[in-house]
Amino acid sequence: MSILGKERDVAIQAARAAGKIVSENYGRLKESDIGEKGVNDMVTTIDLRSQELVVDAIRANFPDDFIVAEESLPDSVNAGRDPEGARRWYIDPLDGTTNYIHSYPMFAVNVALEVDGVMTLGVTFAPFNNEMFHAVRGDGAFLNDAKMSVSTIEAKNRMLLGTGFPFRARHHLELYLSTFAYFFNNARGLRRAGSAALDLAYVAAGRLDGFWEMTLASWDMAPGLVLIQEAGGQISDFFGGNKFLTDGHIVATNGLFHDWMCEELSRLIPADTDLNLRS
Repeated sequence: MSILGKERDVAIQAARAAGKIVSENYGRLKESDIGEKGVNDMVTTIDLRSQELVVDAIRANFPDDFIVAEESLPDSVNAGRDPEGARRWYIDPLDGTTNYIHSYPMFAVNVALEVDGVMTLGVTFAPFNNEMFHAVRGDGAFLNDAKMSVSTIEAKNRMLLGTGFPFRARHHLELYLSTFAYFFNNARGLRRAGSAALDLAYVAAGRLDGFWEMTLASWDMAPGLVLIQEAGGQISDFFGGNKFLTDGHIVATNGLFHDWMCEELSRLIPADTDLNLRS
């Protein structure tokens, strides 16, 4: 058993329990259940209930760990705990909230654990399809109980790529569209599902051959990092580095054309371009 066997089990159980809440309320939201944190950045009462359940499970089992979550946390959750400590949990209780609001069935619960600066555990649960993507560093990646791996597609004209629009930074839409146009003309197909968590899990499962997006948050990407690397793929920022968890700009592939995607993004978005896309 993995040295993080307990952590994995708690994360999976918490994600399933949160997914049950999400599923039970699918298609039943009222206007009073929906709020807006920012432009096109939505939150629902289900996000909050899902997050509370996952936080409570982590806090009950690992009381000293620091927790980073998408929705605001009460001060008491991390009181007395070092934000730069050895263990940090990342939670996205409902990735794809806008999809969920519209009963569009692409959404997931994300849970990840970072130990000593290394993301070591990733769980992405898609409750609509009852699909649990999970991985512990060094133990491989799994879809439910079956081991999964990235695709073996290498020819660019056979690639199926996923992407996401920069909805948090619409003033950079033209910059993004230049990348979209290039990959649109060089791949077999592009898909935009509206859940980066699922896009990354699908790269790990070999359903997508690659993915890129701007302005994501750490909790969107953290589980996917472990899933993809343990499934044999590659993940980086736009320029081949490791800043994606902080700058929000990510490329994930099966590894066979990763350098090419980074090279093209570097050409289309020169390194000296202001990529502070959250402004």
